[in-house]
This record gives sequence, structure tokens and C-alpha cells, in this order.
Amino acid sequence: QVQLVESGGGLVQAGGSLRVSCVASGRTFSRTAMGWFRQVPGKEREFVAAISWNGGTTYYADFAKGRFTISRDKAKRTVFLQMNSLKAEDTALYYCAGRQGDYYYIETDDYTYWGQGTQVTVSS
Repeated sequence: QVQLVESGGGLVQAGGSLRVSCVASGRTFSRTAMGWFRQVPGKEREFVAAISWNGGTTYYADFAKGRFTISRDKAKRTVFLQMNSLKAEDTALYYCAGRQGDYYYIETDDYTYWGQGTQVTVSS
């Protein structure tokens, strides 16, 4: 079992940067692939970025490429999403997710564990 808690969301101006974090607790984080998703009211949750259990492979949604970076610190059991050049359309509730597995995963149904989300609001 893995528990996930996000933090670091907030209000930022367009063009600014923000880093959100996700701390994991539980026995099996070391073999847990992680991902970030986001959701706005009335829309489906969408994939943002994913990272393999060892951090060796990452994958991004098209809108995130070149602006967002996913990383993980195994010692701190934390996954980060660094977001630069933020736009108003990046405003959403950001969730981290985890699952056991050797690869990266991009579908919501692929993930077993979910955090409660952290709100990111970008003002234009």
C-alpha cells in the first residue's frame, strides 16, 4: 500500500514557475512508477507526465514538453513536477499517482494509488 500527499500548489502569474511535490509513504515506493495528472471542473482527468520507478525514463503530454519536468528523489520518497512558463490554461487540480511496474504509464486506469490533489492557479 502506498499513500500519496501532494503539496506546493498555489497562485502564480502567467509566465511564472511552480514546483509541486508528492510525498509517498508505504513499503513499496522504490518499485513504484509515478505520474502527474490534472483536472478542471467538468472535464476528464488528463495525463501530464510520468516517470519510471528508477527515474530512468520520463514521458510527457504534448502540452508539457519543454515546460514541465518530472523527477523523483528516492531517498526522500518524493516526486516533483517543475512547471515553467505557466499559462492560464494550466490552471487545474494536480494529482500524483502511483503503481507497481517497470515502465512509465499514461492512463488513469493504469494507476492504483492517488493523492488528493493540489490546486494550481495561473492568472493571466
